[in-house]
Amino acid sequence: MSILKILVVDDEPGIRSGVTRILRNFRVDYPFMEEPIEFEVMEAPTGEAGITIIETNIPDILLLDNKLPGIQGIEVLEYIKKKKKDIIVVMITSYASLELAVKATSDGAYDFIPKPFTPQELKSSIENITKRVFLKKMTNKLQDAGKKIRFTFLSILSHELKAPLNAIEGYLKMTKERQLGPNLEDYDGIIDRSLDRIRGMRNLILDLLDLTRVESGKAKRNMADVDLLKVARTAIDTMRPYAIQREVDIELQGVAPLILQADEEEIEIIFNNLVSNAIKYNKEGGTVACNIHKNEGCMIIQVEDSGIGMSQNDIEKIFDDFVRIKNEDTKNISGSGLGLSIVKKLVDNYSGKIEVTSAPGQGSIFKVIIPINQPCL
Repeated sequence: MSILKILVVDDEPGIRSGVTRILRNFRVDYPFMEEPIEFEVMEAPTGEAGITIIETNIPDILLLDNKLPGIQGIEVLEYIKKKKKDIIVVMITSYASLELAVKATSDGAYDFIPKPFTPQELKSSIENITKRVFLKKMTNKLQDAGKKIRFTFLSILSHELKAPLNAIEGYLKMTKERQLGPNLEDYDGIIDRSLDRIRGMRNLILDLLDLTRVESGKAKRNMADVDLLKVARTAIDTMRPYAIQREVDIELQGVAPLILQADEEEIEIIFNNLVSNAIKYNKEGGTVACNIHKNEGCMIIQVEDSGIGMSQNDIEKIFDDFVRIKNEDTKNISGSGLGLSIVKKLVDNYSGKIEVTSAPGQGSIFKVIIPINQPCL
């Protein structure tokens, strides 16, 4: 149960006790809330006492009378504004002149409740304010999460690009200064290493573009009949030079027709990432088996490799953004840590799911299950 704190600042004991009594068992619940919200009511008879409570136990909502002994309610409001306290202030007063209303609103008052008020009037006002507080907290939470993601993104981006750029710069200086002598063939090795570094940076940029596309959504998804076998062949042909370099054999199995209503570009991203990973995390001389078939109203895309495998603990993390499994087997394998998170987001868009079977040293099986007739999200 979530609790919001309400502070009532009013010199009339009956008003303070009345608010406490009305809200004691009051709950606010909306379908978008995970749990109902209840209220803890605090009381202060003067503005000075209210400020003391604000400094020691800051409330979420402040019900503030203007006519108070000592400092007035409008001065308390000015104090809250000056101190930049995150409080929703509602003025409760019998003397709400236009001048006061303008001044209070300019100082940040959210609403006015005229005295005397009925229990239902108070509850209705608190219900609306609670919704605002809840949505504001959720917005702040998402913004904080966004800041953390952006920080992680920039940290990884700077690390992933800085290292290869430094390496390429070093290789170019070696070539310019002819450090290996005048024979051009002697520079083939560092040229190949430079090309590998450039390829890694390009793949990182492509992954980031895919992630941006998935997170923001394209202006229009081009839904049409997609031939999964055709898309799989294209992905395999694209990755075959890398597979040949690592002596990995790739096999595609599937009986046509295997047609799915989908955005072809999104399906290409899924295949490209799964096939690429199956090669990248394989053993030299290993195999990759890509199998596509229908089963009970679903399209099944299964990519199995004979690679290094992973632990159950790693499986639980691999679909998170920027996650890369780090161990002795993967220390020389580059990557952005975005590929599988992109795949997961795309599969979710088709109301599908991904199952992973793996163990260290025993290869991995990635199975994507997409309902054929399920409306896309």
